[in-house]
Amino acid sequence: MSARIPPPRTTLPGDPGRRRFLAAGGITLGALATGARGLRGASPAATPSPEDLVTWSVTRLAEAIRTRKVSCVEATQAYLRRIAVVNPKINAVVTLCEERALAEARAADEAVARGAVLGPLHGVPFTIKDSLETAGVRSTSGTLGRASFVPAKDATVVARVRAAGAILIGKSNTPEFTMGGGTKGTSNLVFGQTYNPYHLAHSPAGSSGGAGAIVAACGSAFDIGSDLGGSVRLPAHANGVAGIKPTSGRTPRTGHVPGYGGLFDSWQQLGPLARQVDDLILLMPILCGEDLQDAFCYDIPLGDPSTVTPKGLRIAFYTDNGVFTPSPETQAAVKRAAGWLREAGAEVREDIHPNYKADYEVSNKAREGEGGAWQARLLKRHGTSVADPGLLRRMSGKPVATDVFLELMEEVDHARSRMLGWMKDYDAILCPVSALPAARLDTPAPPETNYTRIYNVTGWPATVVRGGTSPEGLPIGIQVVAKPWRDDVSLALARFLEERTGGWITPPI
Repeated sequence: MSARIPPPRTTLPGDPGRRRFLAAGGITLGALATGARGLRGASPAATPSPEDLVTWSVTRLAEAIRTRKVSCVEATQAYLRRIAVVNPKINAVVTLCEERALAEARAADEAVARGAVLGPLHGVPFTIKDSLETAGVRSTSGTLGRASFVPAKDATVVARVRAAGAILIGKSNTPEFTMGGGTKGTSNLVFGQTYNPYHLAHSPAGSSGGAGAIVAACGSAFDIGSDLGGSVRLPAHANGVAGIKPTSGRTPRTGHVPGYGGLFDSWQQLGPLARQVDDLILLMPILCGEDLQDAFCYDIPLGDPSTVTPKGLRIAFYTDNGVFTPSPETQAAVKRAAGWLREAGAEVREDIHPNYKADYEVSNKAREGEGGAWQARLLKRHGTSVADPGLLRRMSGKPVATDVFLELMEEVDHARSRMLGWMKDYDAILCPVSALPAARLDTPAPPETNYTRIYNVTGWPATVVRGGTSPEGLPIGIQVVAKPWRDDVSLALARFLEERTGGWITPPI
């Protein structure tokens, strides 16, 4: 049952983990410095306005800093000013570390002036989901028991992007323990509700809703979210940005609250959100690889998306999973994307796993089977006596008998096996992220609208890119799923689609 058997190691001995798998995967540090696709044909302006600068991709900004066309202080100040403008409207950033960020930016500029060897993210400002611990910066995980908690150590992924030169400017909002948002998407009793930057009456989704909203609103170059049932991909969809849930076991979750471990350990994964897929490609090798603390994280070679093209790939697509029928615009976006891939030489077939609905239902029963005992332990462990109503609703079920629960977990493993057997005929799947665009906060959508959770069960990589717009002007995402450990295929196809859809669009705020 859910055995933790690591994949075969194919890494090079003797080097630190991330460099080891980067080398094995054929991605060089030079490629990281410029991004897999460079600057997408655009040269940084000599004197960009702060308004323009915050719309740039991570890749473009990092190159401009390296070539001294933009200073790290200019970039940091521009993002801090943008947060001051948009955050009163969307409440996405809940803690700022302005003084420290500006001090780090000045030091980063001094390093540029000295001609020091720069990391691939040197001087790039970023925010981080408040469920990830940050040394010296308040980290609440959205729960009252941690409302003033300041960790002494960075989460592994935070430490990695900072070591690559990125500058932390603030923390983005999350529901309580990433699970308590309920129908509000991203809300908690510590900081309140986060709003969608495309329409303030709508949800930013969750649980990385603060991350998705602030990246979309140009208040951060990138963020890192966590995904237990769609919590990177749904906010990417709702906020019109790009995001990836990597293959389970790719990124270490050390320093995330809730942490790794337990029966559903393999369902949760950390992944970046940014305005362009190229930026996900830049960030992924920095984030991935074992840290010798998260026991369900491995050094597996990360393929180079620039070597993947649609031609000859076998792709299944579906627009209705039989659980909740998507809006006409959502179905049209997926069909349009399938057509582009077919025109590019992919073998595209409309198909869906025949047991999808049954497997979806058994995974839901398994997840709810303990009746909220896990959440109750989290509340007690972190000293929270008053929980968010959204979390309490998740805890309101009755636990099933032990023998029933164990049988459910066995059925989940059978579902994984069936899905994997079906996937042997395909290289990728194209489907909705959600049946509907971001829900109104006063009329929330039912939970069955998500098309994401089944791929937490399988652990397969899934990238989201904006594929269209709803009649009310809200983003519509497309989900590109690939076989386990083929994150490169998922990213490459998402980038191909982004080039045709145009991807992220500046929100009206």
